[in-house]
This record gives sequence, structure tokens and C-alpha cells, in this order.
Amino acid sequence: MAIKVFIVDDHYMVIEGIRSLLQDERAVEWTGHAMNADSCLAFLQRQQPDVILMDINLPDKSGIDLCKDVKAKYPGIFIIGLSTFNQQSFIERMMDNGASGYVLKNATQEELMHAIETVLKGKTFLSEEASHSLKKIEVTGKPVLTRREKEVLGLIAEGMTNGEIAEKLFVSVTTVDTHRKNLLAKLGAKNTAELVKLAFYHKLISLEN
Repeated sequence: MAIKVFIVDDHYMVIEGIRSLLQDERAVEWTGHAMNADSCLAFLQRQQPDVILMDINLPDKSGIDLCKDVKAKYPGIFIIGLSTFNQQSFIERMMDNGASGYVLKNATQEELMHAIETVLKGKTFLSEEASHSLKKIEVTGKPVLTRREKEVLGLIAEGMTNGEIAEKLFVSVTTVDTHRKNLLAKLGAKNTAELVKLAFYHKLISLEN
């Protein structure tokens, strides 16, 4: 099944450039684009792609804030930050708000496809430039979790059920289930017991949690 890709960027030339890079990829289905945050959210009410390539500079709202909003409403969508900037603060904030990857706008077709395929596996992808800028996040090392995923993981470790976690965090059980599945994928765990064991191993949670 083709990977449904959507792009949010306020520069039409960037949109067309990325579309042209991906149009010959049989594994990719181009679902469209939005040029601002409102248009993006309106589109997602009708249809959800698998991956969103999201610019961090948008006219009506920061892509960093939009990323947080989208992940809160649609946790199953993977977001890759898209920017001309590789400053550590931008990357950190984008990843902390739920992005699974970060690439620069000068990315090659090969790098874009690698980014898309990597995040779909529940892993983190950083372009070489972004990786150099953010040394503390390693693509192949310690799993990178969002703030919400860390919260859910801590509550799972306490033995809470999806229903109990949903009630505590004021979200739906479906949202919690999606976070749980994302956590299993990111840590490569087969079940909850293994998830908690790996979380302790990677020091994502501690006995104080």
C-alpha cells in the first residue's frame, strides 16, 4: 500500500519541488498540500495522511505549534519537520512537540524517502546537518519520545490500563492505544512487559516515576 504524504509549506515553489522529487516514487501517494496551519487542520478533518512534511515557519502559526496540535488530535500521523534552519532550538522544540524527523529543504530524493520510510517504522530520522546540530539525539541510539509519550510510558510502568491513562490525561482510549503502539514500535518491544523493561534499560523512566 502506498505511503500517503502531505506537505505544509507557505512557498509554492518548495511544494512543487518536493512533489517533483517524490512523484516518480511508486511507494508514495501524494495527498496534497496546505500553505498555512488552518488549511492543514481543515484537510485533516477530511483525510489523514501517513506522513506530513511540515515547514516550521508558517504565516498563521508556527509549524512547531501546529505539530503539537496535529499530534494531539491525530497521534497516528508521523510528522517530519521541514526547514531551511538547522538550529538546535528549532529541532529540539519540533521533536519535543511530536515530530519523528527533521530534514532541511535542500534534501535529496533519496534522503526524503529514507526519512519517510524511517519514521513509518517508529524510528527517528534527522538529516545529517540536523544531526550534527543536535548531538544529544542519535538516530540509532536512545529512542526519542515526545512529552506525551513519556507521560503515557510512565503511567504504563505504574501498571495503569489504557482506560485509566485516558481518564488521567483527559484523552480518548484510542489516543492512548495509539501512543502505546508508537512506544512499542520505537522501543522495538513485543508486549507491555518488554516495553517497560526496555524503558528502564534506556533510562526513559526511573524507579521514581
